[in-house]
Amino acid sequence: MHPIPVFRKTSLSVVVPCYNEARTLESCIRRLLDIQDEDLSLEIILVDDKSEDASLTIADSLAAERPEIVVLRHERNRGKGAALRTGFARARCEIVAIQDADLEYNPAELRKLINPILRGDADVVFGSRFLTAEEHRVLFFWHALGNSFLTLLSNMFTDLNLTDMETCYKVMRREILSRIELEEDRFGIEPELTAKLAHLRPKIFEVGISYHGRTYSDGKKIGWKDGFRALYCVLKYNAHKAPTPIQLLIYLFIGTTSALCNLAFFLLFLHLRMELMTAAVTAYFIAAAFNYLQCIAFLFRHKARWSGPKEVLMYILVVVLSAGIDYLFTLWLLLFPGVRPWLAKSIASFLVLMVNFLGRKYLVFYEPPAKPWER
Repeated sequence: MHPIPVFRKTSLSVVVPCYNEARTLESCIRRLLDIQDEDLSLEIILVDDKSEDASLTIADSLAAERPEIVVLRHERNRGKGAALRTGFARARCEIVAIQDADLEYNPAELRKLINPILRGDADVVFGSRFLTAEEHRVLFFWHALGNSFLTLLSNMFTDLNLTDMETCYKVMRREILSRIELEEDRFGIEPELTAKLAHLRPKIFEVGISYHGRTYSDGKKIGWKDGFRALYCVLKYNAHKAPTPIQLLIYLFIGTTSALCNLAFFLLFLHLRMELMTAAVTAYFIAAAFNYLQCIAFLFRHKARWSGPKEVLMYILVVVLSAGIDYLFTLWLLLFPGVRPWLAKSIASFLVLMVNFLGRKYLVFYEPPAKPWER
């Protein structure tokens, strides 16, 4: 372990989202206060998310007792992500950490989580429940499997090798946090925050932590709907920055659904007795529009080189170019002896798929690669 050089007092903002945690809230806050010493000062930002129990009363009592505590409140229940956004906006210290009020995570361990930042080795530190020899309550197998799957999926998109993306304990320099605009209201904040931190390419460390998990009878709030939302958030906030092979896989899905859309409308128009060529062309451009909307929704984030009418025109240019390549390449392949139409069309379709993907990635929705974050 490297020694930690301390030349001045370090300040730490701890954001504590709280919803109906009267049973553990006071103990959590007092244990947080205990980590202060002559080298570390705290700002505890407690955000009450319209609790229905005595949480807000306890919070106000603690704030009246200790000047380090700031209490913010929501007028309606909005979720953990919204509470964190409220707390982050109020944070003033050089380092910002998250602490759940339910005491599944031990506040004393925040000291070791900030150590890599104090040494200058890290800009962001994740507290991993799985990279540890610390005590760990044995709970739900399927929850653990779900956490592992979400972490794996997130890593595939962010190109990180985290062991615990869903952890509450994320500690970061405030100047990094100030460059991120968060959107999620509920537990989707975890994959969103991980994605947006990864896009800035800071130095990220993991530190093993203990974990005293709760059951639903103890008051645990995350549910299966949040798991599906997390899947969506991994895709939504990462796809536009994901490695090219991952983006190609997503585009294969988009291309497949667009092809099915093309076929469905073509058959519909024929059923309505539309002329063959008119039906084919109309169906093709409807499918192209569907493809465009899917690219914006699921793959490229629409904040790139082009915008508005220019982007649509560029997209149409790529579609027309692809159609021309498909037609001409198919005819050219048919000039070779022994090449059957189905083979020529299959090869041309694969080429056009790649042209479509590359055209969208590098022409229509191009985003320059991110530069490593520098202090």
